Amino acid sequence: MSFSPNSPNAPATADARLTLLKAWLTTLDLVAPDSARPASSDASFRRYYRLDVLPGTASVAGSTLIAMDAPPERENVPAFVKVAHLLKSAGVSVPEIVAQDLDNGFLLLSDLGTTTYLDALNHDNAAVLYAEALESLMKIQQASEPGVLPEFDRAFILREMNLFPEWFIGKHLGATLTDVQETQLHKVFEAITANILSQQQVFMHRDYHSRNLMHVNDGSLPNPGILDFQDAVFGPITYDIASLLRDAYIQWDEELVLDWVIRYWQRAKQLGLPVNPDIDAFYRDFEFTALQRHLKILGVFTRLNYRDGKPLYMGDLPTVLDYVRKTANRYTELKPLVRLLDALENKTPQVGYTF
Repeated sequence: MSFSPNSPNAPATADARLTLLKAWLTTLDLVAPDSARPASSDASFRRYYRLDVLPGTASVAGSTLIAMDAPPERENVPAFVKVAHLLKSAGVSVPEIVAQDLDNGFLLLSDLGTTTYLDALNHDNAAVLYAEALESLMKIQQASEPGVLPEFDRAFILREMNLFPEWFIGKHLGATLTDVQETQLHKVFEAITANILSQQQVFMHRDYHSRNLMHVNDGSLPNPGILDFQDAVFGPITYDIASLLRDAYIQWDEELVLDWVIRYWQRAKQLGLPVNPDIDAFYRDFEFTALQRHLKILGVFTRLNYRDGKPLYMGDLPTVLDYVRKTANRYTELKPLVRLLDALENKTPQVGYTF
């Protein structure tokens, strides 16, 4: 269904898009458009609104629904719909798509609640919540097929890591690398890329972490409810557990993380998933993949601040840098990265952060 006199050209301003969204919602006769209120923040160009279901609407479960506004010139809404169907078929909890207007980038979704894993996690429940998240992840991985999702290939891997020198080093630290430093960084990138490309490939969420997993505590769905999956690709089997257990937003003792990785590895082997049969090699894969992600995150978080005016994520830089330093220190081919950070830390970051 598409509603718009201007379709498919979305209005430029948020207010204009909200007006158009409400006009579309009015045609559905499912929710009260004027009840729209922000449902969550997002690092992308998407906006989410929670709306009250109209009284007597028997076809909708729950008292609220979520409207997603994803400007089609900025966001890939068909990919969201495609991956939602893939994940639902895999047997995990994702929002139901109640209605859609792909031309304008609007979806009406079931509401998975307001409690993220980041909100819910503590030392008492972490083992249970992570076990549930890893079980859901393995269901996704078991459903994997090549040729269905875009590939997390060499160009993709390097494009993400190159955000680190461009935005973290260049923009945030205000530094220019010497030829020797560029060569050293290139060698580190090559070592990481080679490891990732050597791993077995599965369906990969790409942002499987505590802010994108919902703690559904009313018993209506199995935990976790999974969000923000539209960028899913076909990539290394360790990526999503690295995203989950080396989370930029919440950090756990390394002994706990190692225990959770081993438990995943044991269970994955039982299920026939293509994990490395040697636990030491598997953990090395996990660490190299996590490092690729963290280098990307340093670039993304600083880009969000300087380009997009979203400074919230800057407070998470120290956690991510801690991951980077600890991981790089453990492997000979990665240690030049630590020396590079040591050389750069004498520079004064532009917004007063010191590392």
